Amino acid sequence: MDLRYSNFYIGGEWVRPATGRKIVPINASTEQPLGQVPEGTEADMDRAVAAARSAFDDPTGWASWEPARRADVMERLADAIDRRADGFVERVSAQNGMPVLVARQLETNYPSAVLRYYAGLARRLAVAETRDGVFGGSVEVRRLPVGVVAAIVPWNFPQVLTMYKLAPTMAAGCTLVVKPSPETVLDAYLLAEATEEAGVPNGVINIVPAGREAGAYLVSHPAVDKVAFTGSTAAGRAIAETCGRLLRPVTLELGGKSAAIVLDDADLDLTKIGQGLFTATLLNNGQTCFLGTRVLAPRSRYSEVVDAFTAFAGSLAVGDASDPTTQIGPMATARQRERVESYISKGRAEGARLTTGGGRPEGLDKGWFVQPTVFADVDNGATIAQEEIFGPVLSLIAYDDVDDAVRIANDSDFGLGGTVWTTDPERGAAVARRVHTGTIGINRYIPDPVGPFGGVKSSGLGRELGPEGLTAYQQIQTVYL
Repeated sequence: MDLRYSNFYIGGEWVRPATGRKIVPINASTEQPLGQVPEGTEADMDRAVAAARSAFDDPTGWASWEPARRADVMERLADAIDRRADGFVERVSAQNGMPVLVARQLETNYPSAVLRYYAGLARRLAVAETRDGVFGGSVEVRRLPVGVVAAIVPWNFPQVLTMYKLAPTMAAGCTLVVKPSPETVLDAYLLAEATEEAGVPNGVINIVPAGREAGAYLVSHPAVDKVAFTGSTAAGRAIAETCGRLLRPVTLELGGKSAAIVLDDADLDLTKIGQGLFTATLLNNGQTCFLGTRVLAPRSRYSEVVDAFTAFAGSLAVGDASDPTTQIGPMATARQRERVESYISKGRAEGARLTTGGGRPEGLDKGWFVQPTVFADVDNGATIAQEEIFGPVLSLIAYDDVDDAVRIANDSDFGLGGTVWTTDPERGAAVARRVHTGTIGINRYIPDPVGPFGGVKSSGLGRELGPEGLTAYQQIQTVYL
């Protein structure tokens, strides 16, 4: 693969960048260059924001359209994205190491499904309602688009997390500037091509790949009305500080260190729960914010749980992300592999017992690979139990009873995801409701477009998906009649 682009998609046109700076994406499995694209600067962000501002402020433009008319465009865009499914899979997998098996499930059909879901919401939800006033007369409550949105997207699920922002933005009648991560830029150009093909009005979607400095500039741009960010908690705090100072609304989906609570009646037959367990604990090579990387096991079955998870992690096929049999691909960058390996070293140094993995797989001399790794006898206060690793590393923690399990699950700075594993779904739901987290699943975990997704504590602010994800891009106006 050698894909080269020389322009940005801004204002419905392919425009030349302000400078000659380049981004060179690297194949995570082979460490070879995949091509190059221009790197956005402050001047490029100015141009993109100006295009979005002009499109939003046009009195006959996108924001003034009937929601059903916007929905028609969104559905055309979903169709155009689906026609590029193979390209999205190939590019995402090569750039960030996501196994093609996972990319085909989540980086193609899922983004277009989110887009169609919000198109449907746009058709159904009323943008105004009238209420009888307490003091006579009536009150009209209107839901108006918030304006120009800055969407900052990470590298781990680039198209899914772009769509978490782009779809409700479009449905609400807003315009946006998308800043893809430097690690995943080639798939963003496919999205731009789909946008052009679908006939999305000029300036509604603008895409400028760039680094942190240009991203920070975009967040603070005076013509931006709302920021939506997915990424690390540290970066989220910096963005929140900027938006707080500017009184600018912001949605932050940040880190996680979720608990997978194995109850004493759980079925540990991997032929039955293997796929669900994989999705909930090691999806995308462990580079997923909601994963249950703290596995809480009852002392009465602790050895059995350790054996089951050790066998499970040790059985996963590690290899080139483009191989359809690969279950665990490489880390997205050399820096990310170093980060994961440093946490494995901390786990050993702090006395946890390594049961499988812990190193680099044999026979894979190129690529940023790490073996799926399981630590047993982990204290919940250990570094590997408290800090987000963002790699294929699981910490197995023993608990005494359900109350103890809930206490341990809640003893975290994060609160994004989680699971409960049990043969009694009602019991599992009762336990789940006691966990202080934004989302949690029973014997499975996959964010569904109809349910709001987001976290509490250091896992973020606000929600994406569901009708709640649409209201995040609306502002309320009250008219006293």
